[in-house]
Amino acid sequence: MSHSKSYEFLLKDISILKRVGQKTKRLLKKKKIENLFDVLWHLPQAFVDRSNLIHINKLEVGKICTIRVQVKKYNIPRIRNLPNTVKCEDSTGKINIVFFNSREGYLKKILPINEWVVISGKVNFYNKKYQITNPAYVVPSEKENFVKKIIPRYSLTEGITEKIYRNIVDQVLKKLPTLEEWHNSNILKIFDNKSWKDSILYLHSSKNKLDLQSNYFRRLAYDEILSSFIVLSQIRKKIKKIKKKPKVFEGRLHKKIIENFNFQLTKNQNEIIDEISKDLSSQAKMFRIVQGDVGSGKTIVSLIAAANVIESGYQVAFMAPTEILARQHYLLANEIFNKTKIKTNFLTGKTNYLERKKIISELKEKEINIIFGTHALFQKKIEFNHLGLIIIDEQHKFGVKQRMELSKKGGADCDILLMSATPIPRTLIMTVYGDMDVSRLIEKPSYRKDVTTLSKPEVKINEVIEFIKKETRNGNQIFWVCPLIEESKKLDYEAAIKKFEYLNKIFPYKVGLIHGSLKKEQKEIILKNFLDKSIQILVSTTVIEVGIDFPNANVIVIENSNKFGLSQLHQLRGRVGRGNKQGTCILFYKKNLSDNAKKRIKILKSTNDGFKISEEDMKLRGFGDILGYKQSGIKEFKLADPVHHEDLFRLVEQNIKQIETDVTIISKYDPLLKLYDRADIINEINS
Repeated sequence: MSHSKSYEFLLKDISILKRVGQKTKRLLKKKKIENLFDVLWHLPQAFVDRSNLIHINKLEVGKICTIRVQVKKYNIPRIRNLPNTVKCEDSTGKINIVFFNSREGYLKKILPINEWVVISGKVNFYNKKYQITNPAYVVPSEKENFVKKIIPRYSLTEGITEKIYRNIVDQVLKKLPTLEEWHNSNILKIFDNKSWKDSILYLHSSKNKLDLQSNYFRRLAYDEILSSFIVLSQIRKKIKKIKKKPKVFEGRLHKKIIENFNFQLTKNQNEIIDEISKDLSSQAKMFRIVQGDVGSGKTIVSLIAAANVIESGYQVAFMAPTEILARQHYLLANEIFNKTKIKTNFLTGKTNYLERKKIISELKEKEINIIFGTHALFQKKIEFNHLGLIIIDEQHKFGVKQRMELSKKGGADCDILLMSATPIPRTLIMTVYGDMDVSRLIEKPSYRKDVTTLSKPEVKINEVIEFIKKETRNGNQIFWVCPLIEESKKLDYEAAIKKFEYLNKIFPYKVGLIHGSLKKEQKEIILKNFLDKSIQILVSTTVIEVGIDFPNANVIVIENSNKFGLSQLHQLRGRVGRGNKQGTCILFYKKNLSDNAKKRIKILKSTNDGFKISEEDMKLRGFGDILGYKQSGIKEFKLADPVHHEDLFRLVEQNIKQIETDVTIISKYDPLLKLYDRADIINEINS
């Protein structure tokens, strides 16, 4: 088998296997199993030991056991829906084998009277007798070795039995190719020279428990991380190759804007402004993300960058995911630019026809220096005269492919600056943002006060209501966050609608309600009413838009805080204390908190540092659930775990730098990229 065919075999459709028809193929697709390679990553969840034959008098209720018994009698009722029972025994006792939905002929065929058979299944005790219901295996005594095994158990979709799936796995493992090694000897030594093939076979072997720290597992996890990093590094490399005209500016507007502030920029903000200025002045296209905690001053940094671009004779487009957030950026810009001649405007899908026509004309004639808006900014009809910078807020809604498309907008001379208020643990920076240069804004402005965080059992709601009354009398606004929209028997906590009705009785005509079932337009109207102080209390699910400033909102009450992750709680807490007043976050909880929930509340009360919180969150919950990761377009790793394999992520980060410096080495990784479903993106990069 040639080298190319060796890995190409694994990319073949699952239907080439025996006993995999269209129905089975459809069912496997539900588990994201479409080719042979997908089968390899659907690892056993556990192993069932059926290897020991046990006498009836030694059976344990609730356990899976294997017995050799003699068939003695059938009990086949003539009433529909009643189970069929086959009475069996050995020298130590008797047992009933019970079948639901089985045919008489089939039972008599697999369990002939007076014959010895081997049966394996879960043991129960009913009517003072042992019984096995719908056994997993029934074979003649001479075929006992077929059953007497340690058998892997897989997570399967309804309609596929373990027997069918194990047959599929066995077919793939028997034909598993020996791939040409893509790692050098130094890397292989780290994993005790375990080959790719041996590692796969080890993970599916019934003799071995799944050990995340075994050299076999770690070798495969390293491959998975590396495939992801190579793609991102290739994107970054391609973007860096794009030559652009350097932007020339003296910082005249920059200085004028800073003089207009009634506060000083932090050292961290100045450092990042310098980083961006160097990018703008270079011949390489900027593709940078400013990753900052809530309230760290990212927007001010981006607007100063915009001023430098405008000074160099270019236009700027500033895009946000919602109209209300885009409008806030527009109003802040007008405030910041008010002593300059910078011309701003605002465009969304709701802008009326005549106004839109005027804006399009002014953009074309370069009468607008910076335009704010939603995705409507990039519709075909809109032409810029000399677009030099695109700024996008809350970029976590964009995946890698969307970011690639974005980097092409505006042509070679257009730089890209992204912003995110979702702090990501250092281990994952390269994984999520490896295609970009990253600036981390950690230091908060001195005028920002830390939010005071309190925790209260829900039985003390009356105390909180008194506190809310006092706050509303002082003209402050309140967020009240509930995790559900409607009541559920399974989840016994309050719903947003019920809480709205409760609060509305206490604070008539002062309460608003926003939840996921509302249309986008409805949500924006309610948020605008809150922003305009038409309502004082906003009852909400977690749809409160990240990044929106409600300077008059100083209190947030979060019900069932134990149900949220740390990063999510921190993001919610960041909605208050954004003005010059002290913010308060009240965490409600029910009785009998789990140890993890207690830890989360304790961590949140001890720090306002979003980066530290995201690190702790990942340790407690794993990276898959942390706010922002799933939205970021990152593929969830099948084997690699940033908590358990932190050293591997750091090792790949070092290795990727070596790979980037050697242009001949990348072709070595072709099989790796194709197997790990990265080839399409690579082809797109190189097209």
